[in-house]
Amino acid sequence: MLEVYIDGAAAGNPGPAGIGVFIRGEGHEVSVSEPAGELDNHTAEFLALVRGVEEASKLSSEMISVRSDSKAVVSAVEKRYAKNPLHMDMLNQVLQIADKFDFFFIKWIPDSQNRAADALARSAIRRK
Repeated sequence: MLEVYIDGAAAGNPGPAGIGVFIRGEGHEVSVSEPAGELDNHTAEFLALVRGVEEASKLSSEMISVRSDSKAVVSAVEKRYAKNPLHMDMLNQVLQIADKFDFFFIKWIPDSQNRAADALARSAIRRK
């Protein structure tokens, strides 16, 4: 199973944003830290989800467990719906990829358990 930790961060609302993805499992350890332009925090979180699922799909088609400290992202995936049209577009991208996995899980975790992805997202903001 791959564990995919995701986080998005923005310095302002909106402001310079970054995404962080940390993947581990099945002999893999992958870190992604990318500037994301001028975004609000929620949009950065959804963008991190898209990027995380894309990266995981390159490594496995079996089982992934996404972990996020964003209750909005986790809820949107569970309900398969997002109110914001931009978020819904990103969610649809995620669901298309997620449906190809044998098993796809998403779980909310507290910030304290998402430090690796958070550090990657914050680092990306500084590199804007």
